[in-house]
Amino acid sequence: MTLSTQGTALITGASTGIGAIYADRLARQGYDLILVARNRDKLNARATQLSNQTGRNVEVVAADLLNSDDLARVENILRTDASISVLVNNAGIGAVMPLLASPVDDMQSMIDLNVSALMRLSYAAAPAFVARGNGTLINIASIVAIAPEILNGVYGASKAFVLALSQSLHHELADKGVRVQAVLPGATATEFWSLAGNPVENLPQSIVMSAEAMVDAALAGLALGEVVTIPGLHQGEALDRYEAQRKVLSGLFGTSTPAPRYL
Repeated sequence: MTLSTQGTALITGASTGIGAIYADRLARQGYDLILVARNRDKLNARATQLSNQTGRNVEVVAADLLNSDDLARVENILRTDASISVLVNNAGIGAVMPLLASPVDDMQSMIDLNVSALMRLSYAAAPAFVARGNGTLINIASIVAIAPEILNGVYGASKAFVLALSQSLHHELADKGVRVQAVLPGATATEFWSLAGNPVENLPQSIVMSAEAMVDAALAGLALGEVVTIPGLHQGEALDRYEAQRKVLSGLFGTSTPAPRYL
């Protein structure tokens, strides 16, 4: 039996953690999937499981987004596959050590993946979404995008880029039928922490959210029309006030003379 579909969701970092949960949830919402990650065996296992459970068509693309040829391959899929209606930019690298204790080459790799690859994939998807008059771009950022003092400064800066890009894309594309959402998780129970050198078990468990709860909250935020979703923020009005004040402040910059305090 051929199932009706809402289109295809392409998800990066889809073999484990947050990306794998997005794959499960979007398949159950009626999306076919293109799963992108480095480990082909994990991808194939995930694809078989999801296809058996949901009946959706699931393709896999084994790609290292730090490799320029692999990245170009995924960009081309986004440009040319007219069925793709959702891009989840989830692939990323984290860091928890202080800046001065972090090798600069590792920081460069983090920027290459968290910033450059995400930007290129967004650039590949957005024109196709605009041409079709619909599409959804979900960028996984972090609470460190607005609280960079919490973890490594380069990691925070990379996620601040993701947030700023998402807000700018929303500003440019909302009237063209394209949805853009930045998701800012706090501490989430994934392998992110172990890979960054501080297993999640070391954190106070009162601040750690399951990946399932995080993704479900993020998708609920998308359904509510949120541009910025912070799953762990219970006081949603605080974010509204923050955004309102940010927009007020941004309107105060454009003057031809320095402020009196600088004269």
